[in-house]
Amino acid sequence: MAFSPDELERYARHIVMRDVGGPGQQALARARVLVIGAGGLGAPVLLYLAAAGVGTIGIVDDDTVALSNLQRQVIHRTADIGAPKVASAHAAIAALNPHVGVESHALRLDAGNAAGLVGRYDIVLDGSDNFDTRYAVSDACYVARRPLVTGALGVFDATLTTIRAHETGPDGRPNPTWRCLFPERPPPGTVPSCAEAGVLGALAGVLGSMMALEAIREIVGFGEGLVGRLIHIDARSMRFAETRYDWDPDNPLSGVAATGRGV
Repeated sequence: MAFSPDELERYARHIVMRDVGGPGQQALARARVLVIGAGGLGAPVLLYLAAAGVGTIGIVDDDTVALSNLQRQVIHRTADIGAPKVASAHAAIAALNPHVGVESHALRLDAGNAAGLVGRYDIVLDGSDNFDTRYAVSDACYVARRPLVTGALGVFDATLTTIRAHETGPDGRPNPTWRCLFPERPPPGTVPSCAEAGVLGALAGVLGSMMALEAIREIVGFGEGLVGRLIHIDARSMRFAETRYDWDPDNPLSGVAATGRGV
């Protein structure tokens, strides 16, 4: 894949990096990335993936832009209020980098359509705001054998991890699934929505940028990934922490009962 003079200049700061270089930039240009949600997390994810030169970006969102979104969803503008978020995000990406292809999916991802969407991409980034979507996405990624970068926001806290549940680790054990980390949905009403509890706009930008960075690392292939590692951000104290988690042999996707695999 040969880059045009414009692309060589655009990506020059990547190409001079030893860990990215021309081959890494070409890997980005070949990549097909699916982003679930064009909201608080999806907005910085989409902008940074587009700026990095990811070849094709799929956007899944069934919502329209509202004034209350603009406090954190930085890919949208005041003039976009009332427009579908996928259309607004598509226009912003095209203005930022015309070399990036965009595939818009104006729908709510669920267990019925997740497999068909996920299988068309190389890697999935989940910035959704509800547990039904999270479980549907993670299950579809396992079945389609696709890596998943998933982030979640609280009021002053955030988490990030990468899931490659279709692969095994260095010890020969299966990599953990999302269901190994969160076996069950929390009871209804126990996790307030951002409309109820609020959300710190800049924290969404921090976590979304980290999700984009993790996707770039996965595509290019450098550094230590976040498989089995859940990163915690505490915005009150500006502290980072890490929780290690493993494959659960009782999980319903890759556990013993589902696959007949021994522990």
